[in-house]
Amino acid sequence: MDNGKAVIEALIFVSGSPLTVKRIAHVLEGMSEREIRETVQLLISEYEERRSGMRIVEVAGGYQLRTHQDVAEWIKKFTGLKPVSLSRAALETLAVVAYRQPIMKSEIEKVRGVNVSGTLKGLLEKNMIRIVGRKDVPGRPIIYGTTKKFLEVFNLKDLSELPTLRELKELGE
Repeated sequence: MDNGKAVIEALIFVSGSPLTVKRIAHVLEGMSEREIRETVQLLISEYEERRSGMRIVEVAGGYQLRTHQDVAEWIKKFTGLKPVSLSRAALETLAVVAYRQPIMKSEIEKVRGVNVSGTLKGLLEKNMIRIVGRKDVPGRPIIYGTTKKFLEVFNLKDLSELPTLRELKELGE
């Protein structure tokens, strides 16, 4: 495909969420997944070489066009938007869910030592966590897990990129 690179770049641009190689391959029937990955890597290199204000990042199982951190100050000034912030309680609850998912509310409360009903509701509304099912025990309690948006917000390709508990302890020292 002669214009494969341009088409891939445009698809990543118009996609509202990280675009997977499989989805790109579905659109570009003439390109293999290997060729698509190579082309995306070429685009990533080109953006970096020209020190663009945009970059393509691999996040949440796909590729997404994002502004470069170096221009964040000007983006904030232009848009007037402040980054979405999470309270300490929300961050702590989110960390418990991320590291122990799938997890029930009672298990989160046991770790945190406080009621997390309101915090879970807020995280659900922000689409940072989701209901992944119900545990097969009496009462069939809801179990929670993180979402793709969680991966996007924290710039993770997948959950394996979360820092280990040892790394977190080292940061605290």
